[in-house]
Amino acid sequence: MSMGAEQYTPTQQTQGGQYYLDPELTMYVREVGQKLARVSDRPDLPYEFVILNNSVPNAWALPSGKIAINRGLLTKLDDEAQLASVLGHEIVHAAARHSVQRMQTGMILSAGMAGLGLILTDNEWAGMVMGGAAIGAQMALAQYSQGDELESDRYGIEYMVEAGYDPQAAVELQELFVELSEGKAAGFVEGLFATHPPSRQRVEANRKLAAAYGSGGYRGKDVYQRKLAYVRSKQPAYDAHDKAMALAGKGDMTGALANVNEAIRLEPREASFYALRGRIYDHQKNPDKAAADFDKAVSLYPEMFSYRLYNGLNALRQNNLTKAKENLTRANQLVPTSIAYLRLGDIAVKENRRDDAIRFYSTAAEAGGEVAEEAKRKLASLAR
Repeated sequence: MSMGAEQYTPTQQTQGGQYYLDPELTMYVREVGQKLARVSDRPDLPYEFVILNNSVPNAWALPSGKIAINRGLLTKLDDEAQLASVLGHEIVHAAARHSVQRMQTGMILSAGMAGLGLILTDNEWAGMVMGGAAIGAQMALAQYSQGDELESDRYGIEYMVEAGYDPQAAVELQELFVELSEGKAAGFVEGLFATHPPSRQRVEANRKLAAAYGSGGYRGKDVYQRKLAYVRSKQPAYDAHDKAMALAGKGDMTGALANVNEAIRLEPREASFYALRGRIYDHQKNPDKAAADFDKAVSLYPEMFSYRLYNGLNALRQNNLTKAKENLTRANQLVPTSIAYLRLGDIAVKENRRDDAIRFYSTAAEAGGEVAEEAKRKLASLAR
Protein backbone atom coordinates (compact mmCIF):
# COMPACT_ATOMS: atom_id res chain seq x y z
CA MET A 1 0.00 0.00 0.00
CA SER A 2 2.69 2.47 1.01
CA MET A 3 4.87 1.55 -1.98
CA GLY A 4 2.01 2.18 -4.39
CA ALA A 5 1.29 5.56 -2.81
CA GLU A 6 4.97 6.58 -2.71
CA GLN A 7 5.72 5.50 -6.28
CA TYR A 8 2.57 6.79 -7.98
CA THR A 9 3.75 10.33 -8.71
CA PRO A 10 7.36 9.42 -9.64
CA THR A 11 6.06 6.71 -11.98
CA GLN A 12 3.78 9.21 -13.70
CA GLN A 13 6.69 11.62 -14.01
CA THR A 14 8.93 9.10 -15.74
CA GLN A 15 6.26 8.47 -18.38
CA GLY A 16 5.30 11.93 -19.53
CA GLY A 17 3.56 13.37 -16.50
CA GLN A 18 -0.14 14.10 -16.29
CA TYR A 19 -2.14 15.26 -19.28
CA TYR A 20 -3.30 18.62 -17.95
CA LEU A 21 -4.83 20.34 -20.98
CA ASP A 22 -8.30 18.81 -20.63
CA PRO A 23 -9.30 18.56 -16.93
CA GLU A 24 -12.82 17.53 -17.90
CA LEU A 25 -11.46 14.41 -19.60
CA THR A 26 -9.50 13.48 -16.48
CA MET A 27 -12.64 13.90 -14.36
CA TYR A 28 -14.54 11.66 -16.76
CA VAL A 29 -11.93 8.89 -16.56
CA ARG A 30 -11.96 9.15 -12.77
CA GLU A 31 -15.75 8.87 -12.67
CA VAL A 32 -15.71 5.72 -14.81
CA GLY A 33 -12.88 4.27 -12.75
CA GLN A 34 -14.62 4.94 -9.43
CA LYS A 35 -17.83 3.39 -10.74
CA LEU A 36 -15.93 0.15 -11.30
CA ALA A 37 -13.91 0.42 -8.09
CA ARG A 38 -17.11 0.58 -6.03
CA VAL A 39 -18.24 -2.84 -7.32
CA SER A 40 -14.80 -4.45 -7.10
CA ASP A 41 -13.65 -7.01 -4.53
CA ARG A 42 -11.53 -4.31 -2.88
CA PRO A 43 -13.70 -1.17 -2.76
CA ASP A 44 -11.74 -0.10 0.33
CA LEU A 45 -8.54 0.72 -1.58
CA PRO A 46 -7.70 4.43 -2.05
CA TYR A 47 -8.18 4.36 -5.83
CA GLU A 48 -6.82 7.13 -8.01
CA PHE A 49 -6.99 7.49 -11.78
CA VAL A 50 -4.87 9.78 -13.98
CA ILE A 51 -4.27 10.34 -17.69
CA LEU A 52 -0.61 10.40 -18.71
CA ASN A 53 0.67 12.66 -21.47
CA ASN A 54 2.15 9.80 -23.46
CA SER A 55 1.39 8.76 -27.03
CA VAL A 56 2.31 5.12 -26.43
CA PRO A 57 -0.94 3.20 -25.84
CA ASN A 58 -0.72 1.71 -22.36
CA ALA A 59 -2.34 1.52 -18.94
CA TRP A 60 -0.94 0.31 -15.64
CA ALA A 61 -1.71 -0.16 -11.97
CA LEU A 62 0.36 0.06 -8.80
CA PRO A 63 -0.53 -1.49 -5.44
CA SER A 64 -3.28 0.27 -3.47
CA GLY A 65 -5.29 1.13 -6.57
CA LYS A 66 -3.04 3.74 -8.21
CA ILE A 67 -4.00 3.54 -11.89
CA ALA A 68 -2.91 5.42 -15.01
CA ILE A 69 -4.01 5.34 -18.62
CA ASN A 70 -2.05 6.97 -21.42
CA ARG A 71 -3.48 9.57 -23.77
CA GLY A 72 -2.37 7.28 -26.59
CA LEU A 73 -4.66 4.46 -25.45
CA LEU A 74 -7.71 6.65 -24.87
CA THR A 75 -7.62 7.77 -28.50
CA LYS A 76 -7.73 4.12 -29.68
CA LEU A 77 -10.96 3.28 -27.85
CA ASP A 78 -14.47 3.65 -29.27
CA ASP A 79 -16.73 4.04 -26.27
CA GLU A 80 -17.06 4.20 -22.49
CA ALA A 81 -17.62 0.46 -22.20
CA GLN A 82 -14.20 -0.20 -23.72
CA LEU A 83 -12.69 2.35 -21.32
CA ALA A 84 -14.45 0.52 -18.48
CA SER A 85 -12.89 -2.73 -19.70
CA VAL A 86 -9.39 -1.23 -19.52
CA LEU A 87 -9.91 0.33 -16.10
CA GLY A 88 -11.65 -2.73 -14.69
CA HIS A 89 -8.73 -4.86 -15.82
CA GLU A 90 -6.24 -2.57 -14.08
CA ILE A 91 -8.36 -2.47 -10.92
CA VAL A 92 -8.01 -6.26 -10.70
CA HIS A 93 -4.22 -6.02 -11.10
CA ALA A 94 -4.15 -3.59 -8.17
CA ALA A 95 -6.65 -5.50 -6.00
CA ALA A 96 -5.05 -8.91 -6.66
CA ARG A 97 -1.58 -7.57 -5.80
CA HIS A 98 -0.13 -8.73 -9.13
CA SER A 99 2.54 -6.00 -9.10
CA VAL A 100 3.67 -7.01 -5.65
CA GLN A 101 3.78 -10.66 -6.66
CA ARG A 102 5.97 -9.86 -9.67
CA MET A 103 8.34 -7.95 -7.45
CA GLN A 104 8.47 -10.77 -4.91
CA THR A 105 9.27 -13.33 -7.61
CA GLY A 106 12.29 -11.34 -8.72
CA MET A 107 10.86 -9.75 -11.86
CA ILE A 108 11.43 -6.32 -10.36
CA LEU A 109 14.67 -4.84 -9.03
CA SER A 110 14.72 -4.98 -5.27
CA ALA A 111 14.16 -1.91 -3.15
CA GLY A 112 17.68 -2.40 -1.81
CA MET A 113 19.05 -1.28 -5.17
CA ALA A 114 17.18 1.99 -4.94
CA GLY A 115 19.65 4.83 -5.10
CA LEU A 116 18.58 7.12 -7.90
CA GLY A 117 15.37 7.39 -9.84
CA LEU A 118 16.79 7.67 -13.33
CA ILE A 119 20.13 7.58 -15.06
CA LEU A 120 20.30 10.34 -17.64
CA THR A 121 23.05 11.72 -19.79
CA ASP A 122 23.09 15.44 -20.50
CA ASN A 123 21.68 14.79 -23.97
CA GLU A 124 19.47 11.78 -24.50
CA TRP A 125 16.88 11.53 -27.26
CA ALA A 126 15.81 7.92 -26.98
CA GLY A 127 13.98 8.53 -23.73
CA MET A 128 14.95 8.13 -20.12
CA VAL A 129 16.92 5.13 -18.96
CA MET A 130 15.40 3.59 -15.87
CA GLY A 131 17.57 3.27 -12.79
CA GLY A 132 17.27 1.23 -9.64
CA ALA A 133 15.02 3.47 -7.56
CA ALA A 134 12.12 3.75 -9.96
CA ILE A 135 10.49 0.72 -8.37
CA GLY A 136 7.04 1.95 -9.29
CA ALA A 137 7.91 2.27 -12.97
CA GLN A 138 9.38 -1.20 -12.95
CA MET A 139 6.24 -2.59 -11.37
CA ALA A 140 4.13 -0.73 -13.91
CA LEU A 141 6.20 -1.76 -16.93
CA ALA A 142 7.07 -5.37 -16.12
CA GLN A 143 5.21 -8.01 -18.11
CA TYR A 144 2.25 -9.74 -16.48
CA SER A 145 1.93 -13.51 -16.69
CA GLN A 146 -0.80 -14.99 -18.86
CA GLY A 147 -2.44 -16.24 -15.65
CA ASP A 148 -2.53 -12.74 -14.18
CA GLU A 149 -3.97 -11.39 -17.41
CA LEU A 150 -6.70 -14.02 -17.58
CA GLU A 151 -7.58 -13.37 -13.94
CA SER A 152 -7.79 -9.64 -14.57
CA ASP A 153 -9.88 -10.21 -17.69
CA ARG A 154 -12.29 -12.45 -15.77
CA TYR A 155 -12.90 -10.20 -12.79
CA GLY A 156 -12.72 -7.09 -14.92
CA ILE A 157 -15.66 -8.36 -16.97
CA GLU A 158 -17.50 -9.17 -13.76
CA TYR A 159 -16.97 -5.60 -12.53
CA MET A 160 -18.13 -4.22 -15.89
CA VAL A 161 -21.39 -6.17 -15.67
CA GLU A 162 -21.90 -5.14 -12.03
CA ALA A 163 -21.43 -1.50 -13.07
CA GLY A 164 -23.91 -1.86 -15.94
CA TYR A 165 -21.59 -2.05 -18.94
CA ASP A 166 -21.84 -4.37 -21.96
CA PRO A 167 -19.26 -7.17 -21.44
CA GLN A 168 -18.94 -7.54 -25.20
CA ALA A 169 -16.70 -4.44 -25.09
CA ALA A 170 -14.01 -6.52 -23.35
CA VAL A 171 -14.04 -8.99 -26.24
CA GLU A 172 -13.77 -6.19 -28.78
CA LEU A 173 -10.87 -4.72 -26.85
CA GLN A 174 -8.89 -7.96 -26.89
CA GLU A 175 -9.63 -8.46 -30.59
CA LEU A 176 -8.33 -4.93 -31.25
CA PHE A 177 -5.17 -5.60 -29.25
CA VAL A 178 -4.44 -8.88 -31.04
CA GLU A 179 -5.02 -7.25 -34.43
CA LEU A 180 -2.72 -4.35 -33.61
CA SER A 181 -0.03 -6.59 -32.13
CA GLU A 182 -0.01 -8.79 -35.22
CA GLY A 183 0.26 -5.68 -37.37
CA LYS A 184 2.98 -4.34 -35.06
CA ALA A 185 1.28 -0.96 -34.86
CA ALA A 186 3.74 1.76 -33.90
CA GLY A 187 3.87 2.33 -30.18
CA PHE A 188 1.82 -0.68 -29.18
CA VAL A 189 4.65 -3.20 -29.25
CA GLU A 190 6.73 -1.36 -26.66
CA GLY A 191 3.67 -0.19 -24.76
CA LEU A 192 0.59 -2.20 -24.00
CA PHE A 193 1.80 -5.47 -25.45
CA ALA A 194 5.10 -5.42 -23.61
CA THR A 195 3.23 -5.39 -20.30
CA HIS A 196 -0.13 -6.98 -21.14
CA PRO A 197 0.60 -9.72 -23.72
CA PRO A 198 -2.48 -10.29 -25.92
CA SER A 199 -3.40 -13.66 -27.37
CA ARG A 200 -6.17 -15.48 -29.20
CA GLN A 201 -6.56 -17.52 -26.01
CA ARG A 202 -7.53 -14.36 -24.13
CA VAL A 203 -9.97 -13.35 -26.87
CA GLU A 204 -11.75 -16.69 -26.67
CA ALA A 205 -11.72 -16.74 -22.86
CA ASN A 206 -13.27 -13.28 -22.82
CA ARG A 207 -15.81 -14.29 -25.45
CA LYS A 208 -16.98 -17.21 -23.29
CA LEU A 209 -17.19 -15.04 -20.19
CA ALA A 210 -19.14 -12.33 -21.98
CA ALA A 211 -21.52 -14.91 -23.47
CA ALA A 212 -22.21 -16.30 -20.01
CA TYR A 213 -23.38 -12.86 -18.88
CA GLY A 214 -25.39 -12.25 -22.04
CA SER A 215 -25.42 -9.21 -24.29
CA GLY A 216 -26.62 -5.76 -23.45
CA GLY A 217 -25.52 -3.03 -21.12
CA TYR A 218 -24.29 0.52 -21.42
CA ARG A 219 -21.88 1.43 -24.24
CA GLY A 220 -21.68 5.22 -23.96
CA LYS A 221 -20.32 5.87 -27.43
CA ASP A 222 -21.78 9.34 -27.84
CA VAL A 223 -20.55 10.62 -24.49
CA TYR A 224 -17.12 9.06 -25.03
CA GLN A 225 -16.73 10.70 -28.42
CA ARG A 226 -17.69 14.07 -26.92
CA LYS A 227 -15.24 13.70 -24.05
CA LEU A 228 -12.41 12.73 -26.45
CA ALA A 229 -13.17 15.48 -28.95
CA TYR A 230 -10.56 17.95 -27.69
CA VAL A 231 -7.63 15.56 -27.37
CA ARG A 232 -8.45 14.04 -30.76
CA SER A 233 -8.58 17.50 -32.32
CA LYS A 234 -5.00 18.03 -31.10
CA GLN A 235 -3.71 14.68 -32.37
CA PRO A 236 -1.88 16.31 -35.33
CA ALA A 237 0.14 18.36 -32.81
CA TYR A 238 1.21 15.27 -30.89
CA ASP A 239 1.98 13.45 -34.15
CA ALA A 240 4.25 16.35 -35.13
CA HIS A 241 5.94 16.24 -31.70
CA ASP A 242 6.51 12.48 -31.91
CA LYS A 243 7.93 12.86 -35.42
CA ALA A 244 10.23 15.64 -34.17
CA MET A 245 11.46 13.36 -31.38
CA ALA A 246 12.17 10.56 -33.85
CA LEU A 247 14.04 12.90 -36.21
CA ALA A 248 16.10 14.32 -33.33
CA GLY A 249 17.05 10.78 -32.38
CA LYS A 250 18.39 10.31 -35.91
CA GLY A 251 20.34 13.58 -35.77
CA ASP A 252 18.08 15.52 -38.13
CA MET A 253 17.72 18.65 -36.02
CA THR A 254 16.45 20.78 -38.90
CA GLY A 255 13.57 18.43 -39.55
CA ALA A 256 12.96 18.02 -35.83
CA LEU A 257 12.77 21.78 -35.34
CA ALA A 258 10.29 22.20 -38.21
CA ASN A 259 8.01 19.53 -36.76
CA VAL A 260 8.11 20.78 -33.17
CA ASN A 261 7.37 24.31 -34.39
CA GLU A 262 4.29 22.90 -36.11
CA ALA A 263 3.30 21.14 -32.90
CA ILE A 264 3.57 24.41 -30.96
CA ARG A 265 1.54 26.23 -33.61
CA LEU A 266 -1.24 23.66 -33.28
CA GLU A 267 -1.18 23.49 -29.46
CA PRO A 268 0.68 26.41 -27.84
CA ARG A 269 -0.30 25.36 -24.28
CA GLU A 270 1.56 22.03 -24.31
CA ALA A 271 4.69 22.16 -22.11
CA SER A 272 6.30 19.07 -23.61
CA PHE A 273 6.55 20.75 -27.01
CA TYR A 274 8.60 23.63 -25.60
CA ALA A 275 10.77 21.23 -23.64
CA LEU A 276 11.59 19.32 -26.82
CA ARG A 277 12.31 22.50 -28.78
CA GLY A 278 14.56 23.66 -25.94
CA ARG A 279 16.52 20.43 -26.18
CA ILE A 280 16.88 20.90 -29.93
CA TYR A 281 18.14 24.47 -29.47
CA ASP A 282 20.51 23.20 -26.79
CA HIS A 283 21.88 20.63 -29.22
CA GLN A 284 22.32 23.40 -31.80
CA LYS A 285 24.40 25.40 -29.28
CA ASN A 286 21.77 28.07 -28.88
CA PRO A 287 21.50 28.29 -25.08
CA ASP A 288 19.48 31.52 -24.97
CA LYS A 289 16.66 30.13 -27.08
CA ALA A 290 16.86 26.86 -25.16
CA ALA A 291 16.55 28.75 -21.88
CA ALA A 292 13.43 30.59 -23.08
CA ASP A 293 11.76 27.32 -24.07
CA PHE A 294 12.71 25.51 -20.87
CA ASP A 295 11.38 28.47 -18.88
CA LYS A 296 8.12 28.25 -20.85
CA ALA A 297 7.82 24.50 -20.24
CA VAL A 298 8.39 24.99 -16.50
CA SER A 299 5.84 27.82 -16.37
CA LEU A 300 3.20 25.63 -18.02
CA TYR A 301 3.92 22.51 -15.94
CA PRO A 302 6.14 23.39 -12.94
CA GLU A 303 5.65 19.98 -11.32
CA MET A 304 7.36 18.05 -14.15
CA PHE A 305 10.85 16.97 -13.07
CA SER A 306 12.34 16.61 -16.58
CA TYR A 307 11.54 20.21 -17.53
CA ARG A 308 13.24 21.38 -14.34
CA LEU A 309 16.19 19.11 -15.10
CA TYR A 310 16.71 20.40 -18.65
CA ASN A 311 16.30 23.97 -17.43
CA GLY A 312 18.88 23.46 -14.68
CA LEU A 313 21.44 21.78 -16.93
CA ASN A 314 21.12 24.54 -19.51
CA ALA A 315 21.42 27.25 -16.84
CA LEU A 316 24.60 25.62 -15.54
CA ARG A 317 26.12 25.67 -19.01
CA GLN A 318 25.35 29.41 -19.05
CA ASN A 319 27.01 29.68 -15.62
CA ASN A 320 23.76 30.87 -14.03
CA LEU A 321 24.40 29.00 -10.79
CA THR A 322 21.38 30.31 -8.90
CA LYS A 323 18.93 29.26 -11.58
CA ALA A 324 20.71 25.95 -12.12
CA LYS A 325 20.72 25.07 -8.44
CA GLU A 326 17.04 25.99 -8.00
CA ASN A 327 15.87 23.86 -10.93
CA LEU A 328 18.13 20.86 -10.30
CA THR A 329 17.18 20.79 -6.63
CA ARG A 330 13.48 20.90 -7.50
CA ALA A 331 13.95 18.19 -10.15
CA ASN A 332 15.56 15.92 -7.55
CA GLN A 333 12.71 16.53 -5.11
CA LEU A 334 10.31 15.25 -7.76
CA VAL A 335 12.38 12.39 -9.22
CA PRO A 336 16.04 11.99 -8.17
CA THR A 337 18.51 11.55 -11.05
CA SER A 338 22.20 10.86 -11.08
CA ILE A 339 22.94 13.67 -13.55
CA ALA A 340 21.20 16.22 -11.30
CA TYR A 341 23.26 15.10 -8.28
CA LEU A 342 26.43 15.24 -10.37
CA ARG A 343 25.78 18.79 -11.58
CA LEU A 344 24.71 19.95 -8.11
CA GLY A 345 28.14 18.73 -7.03
CA ASP A 346 29.73 20.86 -9.76
CA ILE A 347 27.79 23.89 -8.53
CA ALA A 348 28.89 23.24 -4.96
CA VAL A 349 32.54 23.14 -6.12
CA LYS A 350 32.12 26.47 -7.92
CA GLU A 351 30.63 27.94 -4.75
CA ASN A 352 33.39 26.47 -2.53
CA ARG A 353 30.96 24.24 -0.64
CA ARG A 354 33.25 21.22 -0.36
CA ASP A 355 31.13 19.12 2.01
CA ASP A 356 28.03 19.57 -0.18
CA ALA A 357 30.06 18.67 -3.26
CA ILE A 358 31.27 15.45 -1.62
CA ARG A 359 27.71 14.56 -0.64
CA PHE A 360 26.32 15.17 -4.15
CA TYR A 361 29.17 13.36 -5.91
CA SER A 362 28.91 10.41 -3.51
CA THR A 363 25.22 10.02 -4.32
CA ALA A 364 25.83 10.24 -8.07
CA ALA A 365 28.67 7.70 -7.77
CA GLU A 366 26.19 5.05 -6.59
CA ALA A 367 24.25 5.08 -9.84
CA GLY A 368 26.60 3.30 -12.23
CA GLY A 369 27.53 4.21 -15.79
CA GLU A 370 29.36 7.24 -17.14
CA VAL A 371 27.78 9.62 -14.66
CA ALA A 372 29.03 7.52 -11.74
CA GLU A 373 32.54 7.34 -13.20
CA GLU A 374 32.67 11.12 -13.57
CA ALA A 375 31.43 11.53 -10.00
CA LYS A 376 34.12 9.17 -8.70
CA ARG A 377 36.85 11.08 -10.53
CA LYS A 378 35.65 14.35 -9.04
CA LEU A 379 35.43 12.81 -5.56
CA ALA A 380 39.02 11.65 -5.89
CA SER A 381 40.07 15.13 -6.96
CA LEU A 382 38.40 16.67 -3.91
CA ALA A 383 40.19 14.19 -1.64
CA ARG A 384 43.62 15.30 -2.85
